[in-house]
Amino acid sequence: MKKYFVMMMMAVTAFSLTACKNDDDAVKLVKLTVQVTGVDSEDAFDVVLTNATTASSYTQPTDATGAATFEVTAGIYNATVSKTAYKEGYRYIYNGTASNITLTAGKDATAIIELKEAKTSQVIIKELYNGGCKTDEGKNFQQDKCVILYNNTAEKATLTNLGFGMASPANSQANNKNYGDDGKLTYESQGFTPSWNGIWFYSGTIEMEPYSQLVINVQGAIDNTQTHSQSVNYANASYYCMYDPESGYNSTSYYPTPADVIPTSHYLKAVRVGLGVAWSLSVSSPALFVYQAPNVNLSEYANNSSNLWYDGGSEGQQVWACVKISNEWVFDGIEVFSNAYDDNKKRLTSDIDAGSVGLTNYLGHSLYRNVDKAATEALAENAGKLVYNYSLGVDSSTDPSGIDAEASMKNGAHIIFMDTNNSTADFHERQKCSLRD
Repeated sequence: MKKYFVMMMMAVTAFSLTACKNDDDAVKLVKLTVQVTGVDSEDAFDVVLTNATTASSYTQPTDATGAATFEVTAGIYNATVSKTAYKEGYRYIYNGTASNITLTAGKDATAIIELKEAKTSQVIIKELYNGGCKTDEGKNFQQDKCVILYNNTAEKATLTNLGFGMASPANSQANNKNYGDDGKLTYESQGFTPSWNGIWFYSGTIEMEPYSQLVINVQGAIDNTQTHSQSVNYANASYYCMYDPESGYNSTSYYPTPADVIPTSHYLKAVRVGLGVAWSLSVSSPALFVYQAPNVNLSEYANNSSNLWYDGGSEGQQVWACVKISNEWVFDGIEVFSNAYDDNKKRLTSDIDAGSVGLTNYLGHSLYRNVDKAATEALAENAGKLVYNYSLGVDSSTDPSGIDAEASMKNGAHIIFMDTNNSTADFHERQKCSLRD
């Protein structure tokens, strides 16, 4: 009986100690309010609070005021926010940290996380085919150009008022009068890129599924292989094309009536501000850029003389007229240099493309984006689907990843391409346009 009494007392004591411990823990809870600032967003952000000693972590979303509230024990904490959001074809990355937040028992506390926003594009230029090919008789053929865009993310992308421009002069080796005494492009500090001769645009909305591509024919939206076997067949109902004879770009050799299978709803419109019957995307070395302006009527914008700029300072000379395109609209660009010349000069500023890629034209070659090897291999769904030993590069210009992107995609893989904003690192010269694979 005495033994039983001792055991009962021990149990009561243990219960009492546990109760006291729980009461003590409750007393030690501290209210922490983390205020997220720095960006204007209606979306909630998940704030992750981590105990610097125990590594225990807690997550709370921000409320309508941008605040997240925690109740935790005293200690030293770090609070972080890291979020990726997708909107209108752009990828927004938000990051912020509040470090060494010291919480003392019985004292409510606040901390501030100032977010930094990085804006990149979901959609990139995957491939540019502009250099033409040889005819079956060995002559040069150049009226079969295209650009291929790609959704480089796992989220659907939406493009509104998609536009295309080319910086002047048309060729990289041409006399470029747009450099100042300081060695910089005169428009570099003015926040725009001049689109020489005119612009092409699609005023509607285009949705792109994750890891999908969009083919836009620049010239010759027909099955060119019927007459030139080394060319490209664009007779595809999913393709878009630049076709607007009423704009003044009405040369039938550059713009034959598109293939019947291409819906008229896939025709892009143009505004010509210069001279000529074709938009002269260089066959050797264009500086192509792609943009979108969701809240702008691009036709009205380009027809407004206040939005014009003249190449080389040739004010009022229509042949040198360019449309000023805000760099805020531009989501990708590719600076192409001609391999036939050594005196190429850049036309795109470094915020659009910090490098360049070389092209040898009239051989059917294209400029193709390199694969981000680490990111692509990290996708769990790619297990067993990636194809290696890529061999379609030209001479020393090849994809350093060794991954055959086109073969891998046909095998069901999802490819993530390089996007460093530098064509020197991001592109290589390919033996043929991928549409011919």
